[in-house]
Amino acid sequence: KKIEAIIGKTKFEEVKDSLLEADIEWFSYYDVRGVGKTREGRIYEESYTNQFDRKNTYINVVRDKNVEKTVQAVMQAARTGEIGDGRIFIIPVEDSIRIRTGERGDIALYNAEQENKTKRNEYK
Repeated sequence: KKIEAIIGKTKFEEVKDSLLEADIEWFSYYDVRGVGKTREGRIYEESYTNQFDRKNTYINVVRDKNVEKTVQAVMQAARTGEIGDGRIFIIPVEDSIRIRTGERGDIALYNAEQENKTKRNEYK
């Protein structure tokens, strides 16, 4: 599944740390700006200098077994209880392909090589 989470920019480090603690070691992110339905009702200093909310969007494609722990990690770290905490979207992915090896499906999302190296190093 593809998980896109739009969260407050100030929560970047907390969400990153939460994902890493949940063993979600790969994600992409980028800065976005947007305006929400309740924007006019909120008053804060930034509204005088910028008409759009600053957010980060995280993008991650995970195996089905990792969807819930990824969602929970983002929710726990990003939630403030205030308007504008963000949204999480879960999108079906038809297929995934690792370009280097040509592997397809779940195995293309899972780095078995890295896990095997880690296990070998543990036994040394």
